[in-house]
This record gives sequence, structure tokens and C-alpha cells, in this order.
Amino acid sequence: MNAPGTGLHPLRLTVTAKALVFGGHSIARRLGKRGIPDWSIAETWECSDVEGAGGVVTAGPLAGRTLRQVTLDHSQELMGAGWSGEYFPVLTKFIDAAGTLPVHLHADDEAARRLEGQPNGKTEAWHILDAAPGATALCGVKAGVTPEQLRAALEAQDFDAVLRRLPVRAGETLYVPGGTPHSFGPDTLIYEIEQTSDIQQHAMRWRMEDGSPVDASEFGSNLDMLMRQVDLESRPDFTPGRGIAVGDGVERCFLCASPYFALERWRAGTAEPLRHSFATAQILTNVGARVRVRSGTWSEELGRAETLLLPAVCGEVEIAGPADVLFGYLPDLDRDVRAPLREAGGPGGVESGQPRRRPRRRRTPPLSPHRRSRRSAGL
Repeated sequence: MNAPGTGLHPLRLTVTAKALVFGGHSIARRLGKRGIPDWSIAETWECSDVEGAGGVVTAGPLAGRTLRQVTLDHSQELMGAGWSGEYFPVLTKFIDAAGTLPVHLHADDEAARRLEGQPNGKTEAWHILDAAPGATALCGVKAGVTPEQLRAALEAQDFDAVLRRLPVRAGETLYVPGGTPHSFGPDTLIYEIEQTSDIQQHAMRWRMEDGSPVDASEFGSNLDMLMRQVDLESRPDFTPGRGIAVGDGVERCFLCASPYFALERWRAGTAEPLRHSFATAQILTNVGARVRVRSGTWSEELGRAETLLLPAVCGEVEIAGPADVLFGYLPDLDRDVRAPLREAGGPGGVESGQPRRRPRRRRTPPLSPHRRSRRSAGL
């Protein structure tokens, strides 16, 4: 249902398109997204509250308000009972790696506060929508590599000497903790979900905005900061997720889950509509054909590669099939992930989307810009 007087029906937001050197035309031509420039586009920021690239509501009673304003003015209606925070905590993107992304990393929460002066870092996850045969990604430092060896290889741009190269397959998901050096492409199309942040440290001698060279002094400074933020023990792997049947021809697949975000992919045929109840804001992104979305008395069509933000107060959504959609959200892990898996007859524990690894002795447990338990878990 929709809360009387709040105006918090499902929200459409403006999208920020990024023309970076590794981009191509797949977001428009493969996914079918409309309304973006007709040149090489690397990223579209579907739901963003990043400073300088925040979404703005495009229609309805809140039209013209930024996502930041909506979050501040309607925090619990948007995010759910008990939540408080200064900005929307989850960022989602389409990324077209027609070329290869620069090798880079994002600070974890502790390093972001200590070294970048930011309230949180950026842990992310990639869900592979399409990839060419033989596509690969670099993610994590090889076991046994020392800081000195890593620095020397990055200076020489010999990435395969020190970083793990993983096969990339459509339908799989990789959870990438902050501090993990990574890159992917070429010929890879992904949906990315992450903490709201744009901090990053690059290990490249060129700029991803235009390909221009980075001078030696700046390159050295970049590597200095990267080496202070890198996690040598983070070695995540791709996983297929965990699917459960929730209706006649309706499948719900948990792709990844942690205290920072969760991502699910739902598919439905025509025998029964997709019905989903929720208690926290849902970022609904369509990766299939055009569908009709209903929530209470509200009803609209959602085109290919379009996104809606469903406020928590809406409570439920129905989508007529055939449908292929993603739901991203800030979870209560027990309520939103463990309980549905347990009810479906699977293990109640959360495993395998966030790899098990030894704790880092020099880092404190991650904190969040919102007030919630930070116990770590993944599928």
C-alpha cells in the first residue's frame, strides 16, 4: 500500500550516463535502454545519491526533488522502520566494458574514513548480464604476493603477474569487498550494485575519462595511496546464486547478500505474476522485455533497462510476466534473506556470495553511514 499524504509511490529517477574510454553501445543496443546519448557510453547510474551525480525524481508529487531530499524528508517511509541516515545507501549501475576497465580498487570503510575523509568506502558486486566467450576479469591479489612484488608489478603494468584472472560467464555474480584490486572487460556487460560512494584508486598510466597519460608524479602518488588501501587477502570468486521457486513459473534467485546490499534476480512466465512483498526500499531494474508494474493503486509500464525505486511504504509489488527483473536493496539479513531461504527448505545460513577469508588484523570492523548491525554475510 502507499502511505496517505506522503507521495511516496514508486519513483522514477534521472539517469547519469558516463562516457568513459572503455565504453561502447551495449547498454542501448543489447539491453534496449532509451534516452541516453548516441555515442559510446560506459556506465549509466540507475539509482544514485552520489554527490554531483544524484538522481532527481522525474514525475509525480515529488518531481524535481533529489533522491537526497527524499531520503532526508521521508527516511523511514523510503527505507523502512528504524532506519536513519543522511543519504540513500545503495548505488546501482549498468556498465558496458566494451574495452578493458582500468585496474583499480575502492577503499573499505575504515580506509575511506582514515585516508579519504569519507564516511564509508565502496564494496560492490557485479552481476554478469552478457559476456563474450573467453571473457575474463582480474580480481584480488594472488596468494603469496608481497606488497613489494605487487607494487613492482603495478609500476610495470604487469597485472597478470600478481592479480588473479577469473573466467566470466553470464548469470554469475562476484562480490568484491573494498580493498580488492579489480578490472574486467573487454566485451562484458554487467549490472553493478554497491555502497554509495565514488572513491577509487587507479593503477593505470592513462585516464579513464579520455585516455590521456598520467604523469610519473601523479602515477606514483596514486600507487602510494592504492598500496595503503589494498587488501592482500581478498580473493572472491563468482557464484551462481541460490534460486527458489515462489510460484507457478516464478523463480527468485538470491545473487549476493551482505550488510551493505543484497541483489536478487526474479523471472516469471505467464502462468502467474511475480509478487514480492518487502519492508525496505527496492531498486527494481528491468533486464528483460517491457513489463507492467503494479503497487497498490499505482500502475505503470517499465521499459527495457529502466529502473524504479520502490519505497518501503509501498510494501508490495506485482509484475505481469513474462518478466526478468533485478531487485537491489539494503537488507535485514535475517528477515530478507535467511528467512525466505529457510522457508523454501534450504539452509537458513547465508553462504557463498561473499567469500570466507581470514580477518585483516590491521582493520577494524566496517561501519556504515546508517545505524544498523554490521555483521558480515554473503550468499
